Amino acid sequence: MKSKTKSLIFALLILSLVLVGCGGGGAEADPAATEDIPVVIDNFGVIAEGYVVPAEYVALSFASGGQVAEIEVAEGDMVEEGQVLANLADTEQLEAAVAGAELELLNAQQALDMLYENADLIAAQTLQTIANARDAIDYAEKRIRTLENGAKQNDLDAAGANLVLLQDQLDKAEEDYEPYADKPETNLTRATYQSRLAAAREAYDAAVRRLNNLEAEANDIDMAIAVANLAVAEAQMSIAESDYEKVQNGPDPDDLATAEASVKAAEAGVEAAKSALDNVILKAPFSGTVVEVNIKVGELTGSSQPAMVLADFSQWIIETDNLTEIEVPDVTVGQTVTVTPDALPDLELTGTVESIKDLFEEKRGDITYTVKISLDETDPRLRWGMTVVVTFDE
Repeated sequence: MKSKTKSLIFALLILSLVLVGCGGGGAEADPAATEDIPVVIDNFGVIAEGYVVPAEYVALSFASGGQVAEIEVAEGDMVEEGQVLANLADTEQLEAAVAGAELELLNAQQALDMLYENADLIAAQTLQTIANARDAIDYAEKRIRTLENGAKQNDLDAAGANLVLLQDQLDKAEEDYEPYADKPETNLTRATYQSRLAAAREAYDAAVRRLNNLEAEANDIDMAIAVANLAVAEAQMSIAESDYEKVQNGPDPDDLATAEASVKAAEAGVEAAKSALDNVILKAPFSGTVVEVNIKVGELTGSSQPAMVLADFSQWIIETDNLTEIEVPDVTVGQTVTVTPDALPDLELTGTVESIKDLFEEKRGDITYTVKISLDETDPRLRWGMTVVVTFDE
């Protein structure tokens, strides 16, 4: 709007004064009449043209190109934030990839959780391994001393007496089993005596080996075996103690680092799979109305091609982009305005300056700035793109 109301009123005021001065066929002006002329005060602020736009709108495009498989909405449909509007082909395969990635993440997380849940059990098992290694060391050391010093007579007497007792128990077990030897294997009594016989024979054989070891003279082979057994037991002890140091205060740090890395890798896999799926699905970024649909099922679309236009008509704002560098200093954020649509001259709405764009534009030789105005009220007759007259109140 190049002709401003403020300038027009000022010009009319000057013209009126000129006409008054020239009236009466050139007669001198009556001083009293001149004094009665009222002073005209300019109460108008800056006036500009603007247009109606939705509070929020966007042109939507697919993140990747492909063939349109489904369109879920039509022009004029109301949609909710996050609602699927359309999708490209291969959606099922990408959904399966997401499910697979989520399963891998679940497994990785469970493995990590198990490390913490089993930490106490692993520590207890490690302590048991240490105890077993100590027993093996003690036995090996005693064996070496026996081979070096020979068996004590008391040990020989005890081993011989034990062998006699076990021989008697073995004979008794054989006698008890003999009557049932030919019975079927499913016979309960036969099975009971057979089990006792096997245990008695195993105990007797162990006693024979014990006595033979005590009676045998030490030789190089026996000593080498005993020394090797001691070395193995000591090595097992060292490993068990090292393992316990790692797990006594929680999971093994190396195992924990591996499990955590697996979880992170699985999380990245889920994000990548979801991103690939999002690339072929068009969703509403906010609730609103589908204003335009520019795609058809079966056609190819590119990532740069606008597929749909979505707008939120629940609230309107006014944009004016013709405030010049001379006028914009008189406009401030929070300033009240009056808005009159050109198509609805009897409608007068009030609003507030919401923002003043910092970046300028050059239009028709003028430096201009865009101003956004939020309306205090609305009217069902307003339409996107309607032009309005905006008066910035002083």
